[in-house]
Amino acid sequence: MELTTPRLLLREFKEEDWHFTHLYEANEEVMRYQTSAVRTSQESLEYIQRCLEEAREEPRTLFDLAIVLHSTDMLIGRVGMKVDYDAEEAVLWYILNQTYWNKGYVTEAAAAMLHYGFEELHLHRIWADCDPRNTGSYRVMEKLGMRREAHFKENIFIKGEWCDSYNYAILDWEWQQRSKA
Repeated sequence: MELTTPRLLLREFKEEDWHFTHLYEANEEVMRYQTSAVRTSQESLEYIQRCLEEAREEPRTLFDLAIVLHSTDMLIGRVGMKVDYDAEEAVLWYILNQTYWNKGYVTEAAAAMLHYGFEELHLHRIWADCDPRNTGSYRVMEKLGMRREAHFKENIFIKGEWCDSYNYAILDWEWQQRSKA
C-alpha cells in the first residue's frame, strides 16, 4: 500500500527501516507523550517486524505506514490507523522524528490517512487521542477538522503517572464537507 501527497510518500515498512524508526523511538522528547517508553534497537526492529506481519492479515485492520520525504527519500516518522470494521471507525496515530517537527508533515500524512479511511475503507468515524500537554498533537487534529469530544481526567497510567487525555474525532460527512471547501 502506498499513499502520496505533495511532499510525502506513505508506504509499507521494510525490515531495514528499523534503523530510521529507532532514531525517533530512542529520543526522550519524541517519546515523552507516547504510551511506550524509549525503545531499544531490538524493540524498534521487533516493532517493524510486527508491522510487516500485520500488513499481511486479511482482512487488514492495522495500517501502519512509514512517512518518507519525496525530496530526500528519508524516513521521518509513521502514521497509522487501527480499523474496527464492525463499528465503521478507526483510531489514528502518528509520530515524527523531532528534526521534522513544525513543518506540516504530520498534518499532511494524517490527512492522507483520513482520506484513505473515508474514501477507500468507507469508515463513518475516525478518532484520535493525545495527552493535553502535547499541544503539537492536538493542533494537528484541529487542523484536520477533528473536534474535541472529550477531556478524560487521569484515565490512563503511563510511565508511572496517571495522565489526562483529549479525544478528537471527525465523521465521514464532516470530512466530505472539508474536502469540498
